Amino acid sequence: MTKKERYAAIIAYFEQAMPVAETELHFDSDFQLLVAVMLSAQCTDKRVNLVTPALFEAFPTPAAMAAATEEELLEYVKSVSYPNSKARHLLEAARQLQERFGGEVPSTLEELTSLPGVGRKTANVVMSVAFGKARMAVDTHVFRVSHRLGLVPAKAKTPLAVELELVRNFPEDVIPRAHHWLILHGRYVCKALKPDCMGCGLQRVCVFFNKKS
Repeated sequence: MTKKERYAAIIAYFEQAMPVAETELHFDSDFQLLVAVMLSAQCTDKRVNLVTPALFEAFPTPAAMAAATEEELLEYVKSVSYPNSKARHLLEAARQLQERFGGEVPSTLEELTSLPGVGRKTANVVMSVAFGKARMAVDTHVFRVSHRLGLVPAKAKTPLAVELELVRNFPEDVIPRAHHWLILHGRYVCKALKPDCMGCGLQRVCVFFNKKS
């Protein structure tokens, strides 16, 4: 199977099996999306969704959050991973959004990654979800699933290498959905420790499955 055929088969499968694919984080604005994604680093979306309703009620905008203290924010996010650094980054990012961007979330990689606590993965999620850009955020699920399915070569050993390979081979209009396809497939089917290979509809094209069988 050629690379082009593999990508085509995987796209066809997900378009039928998962026609609607979107983030599981809850938010009502670009700012709330940014905050939720920042909190989700090394933390589950489920946990973040338990934390954000009260956080967003208290601090719904960059202006409201910028006026808070680090200690106040910590009370709301203390149950997520690395709460101290995340509270600090949220406060600093909110202040910079106010001071540098007029309270609006910017839409470019350079601007987003200039904010405290915002790395390439977070920026890619915001650009894809909030602005519909063809960006591929690579988390542990995307990294694992891409390798197992054979979408990327074994030599793609970094998130950036995987991102560039996926962006090169997925059609541009598919990339925003493909990001969620791979995340959700990794979260619920192609799990790290116990992949549900027998319940997976991608056995025919999966390098990992065919090596095992």
